[in-house]
Amino acid sequence: MEYLRTVKYESELDKKFLKEVVKHSECDKILECIQCGTCSSTCPVSLYMDYTPRKLMAMIKGGFKDDALKSKTVWICSSCYSCTVMCPAQIKITDVMYALKRMAIEKGVYSKGIPTPVLAQEMSNIISRKGRNSEMEVVTRMMLRTNPFGMLKMAPMGMSLFFKGRMEIFGEKIKNLPQMRKLLKGLKEAK
Repeated sequence: MEYLRTVKYESELDKKFLKEVVKHSECDKILECIQCGTCSSTCPVSLYMDYTPRKLMAMIKGGFKDDALKSKTVWICSSCYSCTVMCPAQIKITDVMYALKRMAIEKGVYSKGIPTPVLAQEMSNIISRKGRNSEMEVVTRMMLRTNPFGMLKMAPMGMSLFFKGRMEIFGEKIKNLPQMRKLLKGLKEAK
């Protein structure tokens, strides 16, 4: 019988993780979390999360960087802002979730069983190239990277959308693409 170690030693924790999350989320109130559980009780999808929002806030404060970034919670979050609205400490929990998503994608440590990070990466690439999202291209790229055979099941729906004029094959480009690219470059440099 094999036992998995679930205890973390203090030397394994990242003391800078809280500051990193605060910087990425622009939410400096995380330390004010009183662990009341309001965020978790109002979250409509907490039942499906591996860590509730309340537990995730505690993990951030405690330096459990690897566990927080590899968590499925941030990808399951529906971004309904219920937790943020109801939080008595006025913590922008949804913004923290978005920050954790970005950090997980940047570090490549997100849970591999979830296609959402791949979708985010592909959508970002397409928007930076064309200025707009192309549904057909983003779904095709995501499926090729995550579940190529799943495309066969989606083909009838895709064809139906295409023939009804609801999906374009090549998508559109914005008129002033160089200006948009310059803006995106400026945003990256401002980080």
